[in-house]
Amino acid sequence: MNTRLLALAALTAALSMSAACGSQGGGNPAAPVAANETATDMTSETPSAEASESPSATPSPSVSGSPVGAGCSTLPASGKGSPAELAKVPVGTALSDIPSLSTLARVVKKAGLAETLNSAQDITVFAPTNDAFNKIPKSQLDQLMSNRKSLRGLLAYHVVKGRKAPADMHGELTSLEGRKLTVSGSDSSLKVNDATVTCGNIATSNATVYQVDKVLMPR
Repeated sequence: MNTRLLALAALTAALSMSAACGSQGGGNPAAPVAANETATDMTSETPSAEASESPSATPSPSVSGSPVGAGCSTLPASGKGSPAELAKVPVGTALSDIPSLSTLARVVKKAGLAETLNSAQDITVFAPTNDAFNKIPKSQLDQLMSNRKSLRGLLAYHVVKGRKAPADMHGELTSLEGRKLTVSGSDSSLKVNDATVTCGNIATSNATVYQVDKVLMPR
């Protein structure tokens, strides 16, 4: 089976185990995922009969609308990193093409999840900006970056199933990590937990991205 499909199947299985571990809040980036480190270990790659093919180079027909939010002005109008070009590539690649998400792209690569994200189908990613990561004390960030299991758990909390349009951003959403996210507001004033969406509804070929100004922590 395709290696990327194996990784995607392993991520799905691992995150399902993480959800079964229950909800425990945390006060720092490493704490929320520490209890689920075993559950988020993806070293055991089990094929899934339901694994789908890699996303095509064109966005899903369900994707509509333009990016919303004051931070969208930082996206290039054309060329690499522009909305038109981002819509042609999967989300793992798209993160690397957006300058304001370069730290997140590095974290995803460190966690070994870039290809897994690229192989996923119809997800929404809440993407902390570089400024969001800068708000985390360096010692805590270094500790997090040194623990792949913790990184995977934390990143899973930033992903939900389905492409969420701004109109879907209300109430509670269940992350792939298994715990809840609270979304509120509308259009250019959207919030996820206590984080503000700086630019949302960014379409990639297999996902919708919402940039947020804080790294999200399970409650």
